[in-house]
Amino acid sequence: MIKWLFKYGAVIFLFNTVLLSIKSTFDLGNQIFLAIMGIFSIFLILNPKQIKIVIFHKAFSFLLILNILNLLYFILFHSVSDIEAIKYLLARAMQFSIISISIYFHFDYYKSQFLNHISSLVFFIVILSLLFYPNVFSGRYVGIIWNSNMLASFIVIAFSILLLKNNDNSLKDYILLFIFLVIALATGSRGALVGIAICIGFKYGFSLRNIVYSLIAFSIYIIVSNINLDTSLNRFAEQGIFNDRIEQAFFAIENINNSLFSGYGLDEYSGLPKDISLPSRFKGQIMTSHNGYLSIFLQYGVLFGGFILGLIFVKAFQLISFFRFSNKTEKVFIFIIIYTFVSSIYETLITGINEFHTILFWLSLAFLSYSKFKKDYGN
Repeated sequence: MIKWLFKYGAVIFLFNTVLLSIKSTFDLGNQIFLAIMGIFSIFLILNPKQIKIVIFHKAFSFLLILNILNLLYFILFHSVSDIEAIKYLLARAMQFSIISISIYFHFDYYKSQFLNHISSLVFFIVILSLLFYPNVFSGRYVGIIWNSNMLASFIVIAFSILLLKNNDNSLKDYILLFIFLVIALATGSRGALVGIAICIGFKYGFSLRNIVYSLIAFSIYIIVSNINLDTSLNRFAEQGIFNDRIEQAFFAIENINNSLFSGYGLDEYSGLPKDISLPSRFKGQIMTSHNGYLSIFLQYGVLFGGFILGLIFVKAFQLISFFRFSNKTEKVFIFIIIYTFVSSIYETLITGINEFHTILFWLSLAFLSYSKFKKDYGN
């Protein structure tokens, strides 16, 4: 039982975020999350020697440093009565531990099968969505997921796996890619267009064929944007990608200035601290920062936030540089990292605990870091 949980803990943790993304299964997902945290904590206590090897492993040292920074921040700016901050501190530590231990004990699975299972899971979500909500173009499509942007994130990641993992795609792959593309457009997510464009650039680079495809895509964009729908293309044409995020970003910057060095606390990772009252001009609007980088500064302040972002960027740059000519699995994980960095400009990513895209980002960093270690020092 312990070995099985160590191997597949990260998979359970990641896939459970799907239940948390569906309104009808949210409570079940929350109970499973608490159970995972509790059971895994017990197993960690019962296996200290094995855990010590993983936690202090060179490949996962960046996660250890992030946990130490969280602990140091808590000591400086929180008290033991800040229960929500303690929950975040423990949840983040457990999240990093589950990811590290799973990769360490079952590396071959994450290298060969894990990504295929993700694409199958997303396809299953799409099938269920079409069965229960077949009207794809009646407004922004959400399917069974509570948020259209979240559904788009699922779709883009599955799209990238199918496109990048195989050098020669089959007819079945192309059909799935087409289905994913249609659903991504139907969500009305402008970020989905950015993600798919980055993915296609990863696959084909700058070639004559790619230029032709770009001209075809641009023609489709012109046609669809002039039809009265609510797809990603229409919203992109009408509003641009950052139009409704700029005011939110400025509001976040105002709040950062109000608590520049200490931030608002570990538990304030949503992009809008709870004790901030919205000015009347923002009433009725969703005024979270919608920016992962600003959310980190809101949470930690500029000093701790700067250290954390610097560590993440340095680690990501090292891994991207090392695996830049790799194919298949490594290429998909690199895409996920870059896509997350881009998405964090207009979505609150990186800071969360139970978000599919965010967990996959940390898992990608950890997998590539351990893969680099194995290549540097042998198996």
